[in-house]
Amino acid sequence: MLPVDWSLVVAGGGPAGYMAAITAAEQGLAGVLLLEATPQPLGKVLISGGGRCNVTHACWDPLALVGHYPRGSRALRGPFSRFATGDCLAWFAERGLELVEEPDGRLFPRSNRSSSVVAVLEAAAAAAGVTVWRGASLRQVDVRAGGGFQLTLRLAAGLAHGASSAISADRLLLATGGHPSGRQLASQLGHAVVPPVPSLFTLALEANPLAALRGVVMDPVGLELRLPCGRFRERGVLLITGWGVSGPATLRLTAFAARALKECGYRGELRIDWSGGSSAEELSQLFSAARSQQARRQLLNARPWPELSRRLWIHVLERHGVAPDQRWADLRRRDEDRLMGALRSTSYAVGGRGPFGEEFVTAGGVSLGEVNLATMESRKQPGLYFAGELLDVDGVTGGFNFQHCWTSGWVAGGAIAQAAQTGLAVAGRSADLVEDGEHR
Repeated sequence: MLPVDWSLVVAGGGPAGYMAAITAAEQGLAGVLLLEATPQPLGKVLISGGGRCNVTHACWDPLALVGHYPRGSRALRGPFSRFATGDCLAWFAERGLELVEEPDGRLFPRSNRSSSVVAVLEAAAAAAGVTVWRGASLRQVDVRAGGGFQLTLRLAAGLAHGASSAISADRLLLATGGHPSGRQLASQLGHAVVPPVPSLFTLALEANPLAALRGVVMDPVGLELRLPCGRFRERGVLLITGWGVSGPATLRLTAFAARALKECGYRGELRIDWSGGSSAEELSQLFSAARSQQARRQLLNARPWPELSRRLWIHVLERHGVAPDQRWADLRRRDEDRLMGALRSTSYAVGGRGPFGEEFVTAGGVSLGEVNLATMESRKQPGLYFAGELLDVDGVTGGFNFQHCWTSGWVAGGAIAQAAQTGLAVAGRSADLVEDGEHR
């Protein structure tokens, strides 16, 4: 029979769960069990970044790092001061995985394969003595009167012979990500759970007037999302899709506006500055230069500035009744003013989220006010810990959500190992006092 009594049980075989289990075991805690409901742990790591795994982001200052988290930014200052991007790079490097920075700041394994990240985590867990049960999910948690937890599991048929569906744990870490089971267990254990809403998603435009421009990328653009409950702004790369807009700027915009968008049914007004923030004077100078330097050329063959997509430029011309085949010298002033106005701000009606339910993370989870973020331990239930996406923390795209997983897992694992050692020391001193009293 496999053991039924464990020092630590980690529910969730994702990045946060693995980091916590490895850290606790490496810091001397014996009897660490990690439960993963699916046959393949670290599934999200495997598929992230198109199979490359964007491990983290090259944002080295913890104070700057927290600015990439729409929910949890202020609360993360403490954890990031102890384990941030540089620590993450060093942690993986010590275990044989080199991370390489791309021009946009994202950090990937040099192999460009997410399987390399998974291999390192699984090897580190095995080397530290962590036991992993695949196909085992936590279904019920009962608090023991003397401390610790009695756990009821659901076991897959292929799990190792001798595994019991009833086990006990001195300490329990919930790292179940966005799966509803973790939120249900946290709620049953007395925690307030902020209702989850989608975050990091694309926007669908009503009657999508940009549909013919599918595939066009503009960098940078300015975005302003106007909703009844507020306005949200972003600047960066925009991708035009068959249903609306996507790209890093859109994803970041929807992350910060996630709850407001939910409240208004994902409808509002999106204003796009195709010039990326150019002033009216700057655009006027560009148009004047084009009129004088390219006077004989047709508008469709001579854009006001080279970074402006040709397809988008022709679309703007046609939408405002300006013939693309006319020469720059023949462009009327009133048409020029209309074109400059459209390039600086065009309004589109948002009709919902993009299709396929393609949101990357959820906003919501266990309320941060009920968690001691110095240890990731529950303020409601001693011995209960949280890490990863189950907490009410979410970051923008670019490796930030993984960084929170690594950080919260590392903090929780270290705190659990230290608490166990302190508990043993206290128990040892108590036993010595009893023995000393008996001798007297």
